[in-house]
Amino acid sequence: MSESKIRVLLADDQSILVDGIRSVLSSCDEIEVVGIASDGFEAIELLESAKPDVVLMDIRMPNMNGVIATQEVKRRHPEVKVLILTTFDDSDYILNAINNGASGYLLKDTSSAALIDAIKNAYAGDTILPAKIARRIADAARMVTSDREIKLKRAFGFSDREVEIAVMLYEGFTNKQIASALKLTDGTARNYISAIYVKIGCSARADAVARMKDIISQ
Repeated sequence: MSESKIRVLLADDQSILVDGIRSVLSSCDEIEVVGIASDGFEAIELLESAKPDVVLMDIRMPNMNGVIATQEVKRRHPEVKVLILTTFDDSDYILNAINNGASGYLLKDTSSAALIDAIKNAYAGDTILPAKIARRIADAARMVTSDREIKLKRAFGFSDREVEIAVMLYEGFTNKQIASALKLTDGTARNYISAIYVKIGCSARADAVARMKDIISQ
């Protein structure tokens, strides 16, 4: 194993918050802050020179917000992990940012220890979702019309949990996001998804979504 530090780029227009985060991260021997950006444009410009492993990205910034910046970071450097910094009020952005490649979300009131752990875990490839944000994602997935759920149940004979997961698949959630939002193990989520594919009569996600779209549009 290399003993090199996890290189972190901070992107946030609130200098007081940035100073606080930098101070917290400097206390960890395994993390090095390699750059600070005040908006999404600066974050993207710093990618080449700073060469971060993880970008800690505020979601609300001038000029280019964190969702768009995340998409651009991942387009240019897919290996870089992006953690979104947010307040709970920003939760409408959650799925959008994660679908654009973010490794997860951190609430701005998170503890110092949790912040350090989240950066290490994101670097290791984990998805970071605070419990109350995961609940919000699950709630958003449930906010579908009864008509849509009834159509899917009638067409494919889904159980209540299967129709919940089928809708999340339809909305673009990944297996990992479904497992996290519904508090399932990755294996259990995969088993449900496999069962859904069997009932739909297909073996690939794109085919399953297309079949569901046909049913829902009827």
